[in-house]
Amino acid sequence: MSDADSFIDEVTEEVRRDRMYMLLRRWGWVGVVAVVAIVGGAAFNEYRKARDTAQAQALGDAILSSLAENGSTERAASLQAVDAQSVGGEAVLNLLLSASQVEAGSEQDAVNSLNAIATQGDVPEIYRAIATFKALLLQTETLPAADRRQQFEALAVPGAPLRLLAQEQLALIDVAEGETQAALERLQALRQDAEAGVDLQQRAAQLIIALGGVPDPLAGQQG
Repeated sequence: MSDADSFIDEVTEEVRRDRMYMLLRRWGWVGVVAVVAIVGGAAFNEYRKARDTAQAQALGDAILSSLAENGSTERAASLQAVDAQSVGGEAVLNLLLSASQVEAGSEQDAVNSLNAIATQGDVPEIYRAIATFKALLLQTETLPAADRRQQFEALAVPGAPLRLLAQEQLALIDVAEGETQAALERLQALRQDAEAGVDLQQRAAQLIIALGGVPDPLAGQQG
């Protein structure tokens, strides 16, 4: 390599070094910000996890303390005073509260607690379905059959978590309204449903017999 080539290489390397330093001076803060953001994000996630865990533990302790009350009225009052601090926690709390309210003889208060869950859109579907179902059962004697039928039909759509139990209640409404044939057809279909449990199939068979029908043979026996 000639002296001229060596000199050119040295100059080129110096230019590269100067350019790198210039870029670091201009954009080096970006790397610092990125590191701070990553470290800060990880710290925030850990804080949020710890906070959520602490809230869940506090809610559990408060619920257990409330359930330890001897009287149902006292349990209901104690549960009402608990601050859930989360959507899921509030749903569980209202389900427990409704049970205590029923025991205390305050069925309308229980219905109100359940409806508070059923109408809350950010609550998981299973909680809303259970709340709606329980509220309808509590209103068997007070809510018109047509209104109960409409709401049970909404719970009985394909894919709904409580569709089979809702179908059973629709059959009972059919019976109450004198629609015996409709009830029999619904109950027979219920017995044939692959997702129906043994207890539900037996209840359906007993009602079919009580209505004067004969239960169809099951398509497949469950073990």
